[in-house]
Amino acid sequence: MRKQNSTFKTAFLSEAGSELKNNDYFAFIELEQYACYVIADGLDDVSDTKSARLAIEAVLLAFQEHPSMKKRVVCSYIKAADRALCKAGDNEKLKASVVVVVTDYAKLRYAYAGNTRLVLYRNGDVRQQTTDMSLGSEIGTEKELPEDILARHEERNNLYSYVGQGKGFAPAVSKKLKLENGDIITLYTRGIWENLDSGELKDVFAEAGDEPKECLDNIEDLLLSRQPEKLDNYTFAAIFVDKVFLDPARKKKIRRRIMILMIVLIIVLIGSLLVYFWQRIRHQRIEQMDRNCTEMVEYIQDFNFVRAEEECRAALELAEKVKNREKISKLSDYLKLIEAVNAADEDYGGERYEDAQTGYSAAKERSRLVDHVADTYIDQKLESITDYLSVYDYIQLGDRLAENGDYERAEEKYLEARTLATRAHFEEGRRDAMDALEALYEDRKESEEAGKQEAEEQAAAEIGAAQLAAEGDKAFSEEDYVAAIAYYTMALEKYQELQDTMHAELIQTKLSSCEQKIAERDEIEKQEDEYVEKVDETAAPEEDIGVMKETEG
Repeated sequence: MRKQNSTFKTAFLSEAGSELKNNDYFAFIELEQYACYVIADGLDDVSDTKSARLAIEAVLLAFQEHPSMKKRVVCSYIKAADRALCKAGDNEKLKASVVVVVTDYAKLRYAYAGNTRLVLYRNGDVRQQTTDMSLGSEIGTEKELPEDILARHEERNNLYSYVGQGKGFAPAVSKKLKLENGDIITLYTRGIWENLDSGELKDVFAEAGDEPKECLDNIEDLLLSRQPEKLDNYTFAAIFVDKVFLDPARKKKIRRRIMILMIVLIIVLIGSLLVYFWQRIRHQRIEQMDRNCTEMVEYIQDFNFVRAEEECRAALELAEKVKNREKISKLSDYLKLIEAVNAADEDYGGERYEDAQTGYSAAKERSRLVDHVADTYIDQKLESITDYLSVYDYIQLGDRLAENGDYERAEEKYLEARTLATRAHFEEGRRDAMDALEALYEDRKESEEAGKQEAEEQAAAEIGAAQLAAEGDKAFSEEDYVAAIAYYTMALEKYQELQDTMHAELIQTKLSSCEQKIAERDEIEKQEDEYVEKVDETAAPEEDIGVMKETEG
């Protein structure tokens, strides 16, 4: 119903001018919902209007297949013309300047390439117009040349975009323009604008009546009255918009659009609020995460790794919520370091120093990944553990020396352990060293007392042995060899107990002397007894015996 409820009047003129043939072409189609108007200026030397006609036929065919005012679709119409000319130009390249106008009887959109022009007049003024795609137009704009000079500039037909260009073809497409009653749409080729300036055309349409044919006659009379030496092909088309289409459901559509707009605005507002609050919460989480990170580092620097772990876990949870991968990775490294230090601290507090030493060494490797933030604390702990282990090493060495009775060197080791423990503030190690020293002193005192008693006992044993030896000597001097042997035997036992080898050997010699004396005496007695027995056997006279006894006496 759009075409029936709108009034568009179209008229055109197209002449060869002073040329032998007319290479311009104009055509249009008015459908129920859309209308399409096309003007083309052929730029080739073919003997007929092949390029302009092919371009317009391609545009109108594409329009009929898919009528629309969408920018992409209108652009496709003129690109269809470009493809048609490129395909048809077998022996000679076909070229044309083209303007395409598409309207829904209420609005219009146009596309163009080249230097064929469109001008929209409203209330006698120019409301919209195209700009030539030529080097001359660019020079005119840069140098601000007047229109009459530009119309005759030698570069006015040197085009940088035209239909039939093929590769690199880039037409211009306008936005949608709302039409009003009384608007006049004009399309014309270079035969017009090279000889008539825009002011003259404007004056014609400022005094236009109801019929476009009258305006075209006036323009042609004005053109021919100039009697130019060379008049190129000229084509002029005018579309009078007497009445634009008014949609009967316009108010409903407006109300619907307003409702839709309000709903969209509400949705946008709600979405904006959600985004705002989400961003605000995210920002707050990021700020809190940064505070947790700062406090975590401060606690680490204060050697409070328990609180540092709490802050690190809180920061890591926030980093996961805001999906900050860099922070997650960094905080994970911090958490592993803190957990390793806390585990080592637990072993340290439980006096499992070797396990703690291993744990602190592993923690130092993790500290390297977070700028060595815990190196100072770990180094202090490792140094303390080294001192603690050294304290116990000294104590154990002292124990072994004490067991071997080397009390002096054992005391040195205990004193070194105490000094090292005091310097390292190792109270337990210092107490252990002091206890070892006290035990050492007690053992040494007992040992000294035992040695004194042993010495006294030894001295007494030596005196006893000497007295027995003296008694033996006395008995020996009195030739009481049996008693001497008894005394010497007891003295020998004493000296053997005292492990006095020298005196034992001396007593042994004396025992041997006693035994020799006894043996000699026994031999004498034996000889005497043999002698007596011999006398008895010979029966010696009694007086002789008496004389003999006296002689012996």
